[in-house]
Amino acid sequence: MDRAVAVGWSRARVGVMDEEQGQSGQRMVTRLGFQRVLAAVSLDHVGLLLGLERRRWARSHKDGHQWLERCASLRTLWAAADGLDEPTDSNDRCLFGLRGRRSEAALSLRQGRRWEGMRTKARRGALRHPPPMGSVRSPAGDDPLDPDAQAQRVVRLICDVFEPQGTLHGVLRSLVAQDMRVPMRPHAGLNRGPLAGRRPTRMTLHNLLHPPISAGASRGGHRQRDPRPHQPGRRSTGRTIHGPAACDVLIPHRFPAYIRWERCAALQPR
Repeated sequence: MDRAVAVGWSRARVGVMDEEQGQSGQRMVTRLGFQRVLAAVSLDHVGLLLGLERRRWARSHKDGHQWLERCASLRTLWAAADGLDEPTDSNDRCLFGLRGRRSEAALSLRQGRRWEGMRTKARRGALRHPPPMGSVRSPAGDDPLDPDAQAQRVVRLICDVFEPQGTLHGVLRSLVAQDMRVPMRPHAGLNRGPLAGRRPTRMTLHNLLHPPISAGASRGGHRQRDPRPHQPGRRSTGRTIHGPAACDVLIPHRFPAYIRWERCAALQPR
């Protein structure tokens, strides 16, 4: 705001959009502040846009082009630390397109490096997963069994009941009939660490009996995003979980286990 006032704008006519601190500019649909500014430009309420970095306006070529056309039609100027741009000028439009392409390529490059780093850690068996019920996270990365003997007995009992029945509903019904509590150690939040007994649920049993880590296996590349069913702004949509045969990396017998690997592998998606 001070910079705009310094170049001649009155303080009453300056608006500030800063609610997107630390948020990626890859998608416009999740950026409410960006949408608010775009709506103000569309209503011809904005004459000059000031920003610290042009690449923060849009890291997507599609969103950047929409932004460019909207500002050009209403002759809204752009200004940043390195100069002033006129969206109707062909040279400035060309430079904006080149900057947008470069910003989008830099984002793609960083994401590629991130995923390759995760694959490398997975191949070493060093990719960390949240430990299942009955295990604890170790600084050495081996995720040993819970030091509480009672917790180990309860988890082994659950696995023993699951072996002959083979269904989560049967295990849940058996635990509820015995009024048994399952041992849980929260891995996040204010209650992180201490052991607590909780009522069993289908999701709790699913997280214990279905993931390969419960059988001592380490995996990587099993979750991928399908862009077709993905809904912008909803991170959980469009995700697919591959079975052991389709994982990029699968290392059996990496951690101590309560359930047999053969039994757990039979439950995985094909």
